[in-house]
Amino acid sequence: MSCPHPMLRLLVPLLVCLAAARPSLSGAEPYNVLFIISDDLTANALSCYGNSVCKTPHIDALAAEGVRFTRAYCQGTYCGPSRASFMSGYYPHATGVLGYTSPRPNIGDRATWPQLFREAGYYTARVSKIYHMGVPGGIESGGDGADDPASWVERFNSPGPEWRAAGDGETLEGNPDGKKPVVGGNTFVVVEADGDDSVHSDGKTSAKAVELLKQRRDQPFWLGVGFVRPHVPFVAPRAYYRSFLPYDKMTLPPKVPGDWDDIPRAGINYKTSANMKMDIRRQKKAVGGYYASVSFMDAQVGKVMQALRDAGLDEKTIVIFTSDHGYHLGEHDFWAKVSLRDESAGVPLIIRVPGKQPAVCHSLVELIDLYPTVARLCGLAAPARLQGKDISKLLDDPTLEVRDAAFSVAPSRKGFLIREQDWAYIQYGEDAKGGIELFDMRADPRQYTNLAESPEHREQVTRLRAKLDAKLAEVRTNDLPKQ
Repeated sequence: MSCPHPMLRLLVPLLVCLAAARPSLSGAEPYNVLFIISDDLTANALSCYGNSVCKTPHIDALAAEGVRFTRAYCQGTYCGPSRASFMSGYYPHATGVLGYTSPRPNIGDRATWPQLFREAGYYTARVSKIYHMGVPGGIESGGDGADDPASWVERFNSPGPEWRAAGDGETLEGNPDGKKPVVGGNTFVVVEADGDDSVHSDGKTSAKAVELLKQRRDQPFWLGVGFVRPHVPFVAPRAYYRSFLPYDKMTLPPKVPGDWDDIPRAGINYKTSANMKMDIRRQKKAVGGYYASVSFMDAQVGKVMQALRDAGLDEKTIVIFTSDHGYHLGEHDFWAKVSLRDESAGVPLIIRVPGKQPAVCHSLVELIDLYPTVARLCGLAAPARLQGKDISKLLDDPTLEVRDAAFSVAPSRKGFLIREQDWAYIQYGEDAKGGIELFDMRADPRQYTNLAESPEHREQVTRLRAKLDAKLAEVRTNDLPKQ
């Protein structure tokens, strides 16, 4: 066989590089990815998940076009472990990120989710909080937080005034006599703020995302848009509070006498109505402030989605909407995150893929599944080392099941959750010395009755404890460098 023409010998390497830099889907234009994440958002606050008080028309519109998952779970019930997990593709006990650090020291040079796309020729960028970033402190300072520079071509922060915003503010937590001024930190504070959306971090985030979507590129993009509301402080422009005033019309979850009597001490959340010293008035105002923050965030989602349509990119872009974990709004007299109950461990999840039919899916899924799933949808080979599952088949047939259980952890409580369709098993300590909880999710979906000590349920406890032990062994079996 004769040698190729010299010019061909020069062109072949170039063509190979171009093909690698611009992936295809069976020859089609590759999808863009728009990943939108809210901070500390419970699905129970969204009208597309059944809330009749807090209206979220823009998230609802996305849900009406995509697949809405009703049993999606985070892998860590507070920001740091959860975000490090789904961005790296490893469970928290595999990355070793059980607090608020970047996963990079533990994963070495292994590609994160957006980094895989960057290496495939995508423009990758984040606006505000994707990896962990302190709220409100990190937002006030405008820093990068526990970010991962290798993930991005560009990154943008959105500083805002947070609890210092001008307006009418009140500290609800630890303030029974009403004398404490508005304070920062991880504290329940409501501020009915002066000014419009652009004053605040999420308003700046939506504006930057809109700007980026307007830019014409010769390459596909992976754009992460991180909103910090409804994370405390509950700060939003005044207009978003109107639907929730007066606060005394807010409805609190049922309060069951003796609700904590049958659960271990570790199962009582770190924030409760009692230890926060929040009376009924303050509890109702906390719900109203949270809903106002959700409404503000929803409006920003609407701006981003409108920009996607205006740019003619909506039929070329996969859109994901989710949260890093859920949130308690007074259920069991619990507030905030960390708990392994469904309100805290469960998350809203909507995936919209052009050309696929809208649906509701009840399969158990995990946030860690997003990395391999979206990679496949975009024609990229997800690394076999990833610990999540490709759930793309659920987008074509939502009646399928891909998991027999979801797994989540609360590192600060040494807590573990195995969540099956019918059972929720929670264990504190790998030796279970901190106690266990077992809930029949069919008969007791609000998790009021702990069956762990019931003689009739010993077999279930034994089975689920063995399942947890096996899961812990599985998630630690990987190619990560040893500590």
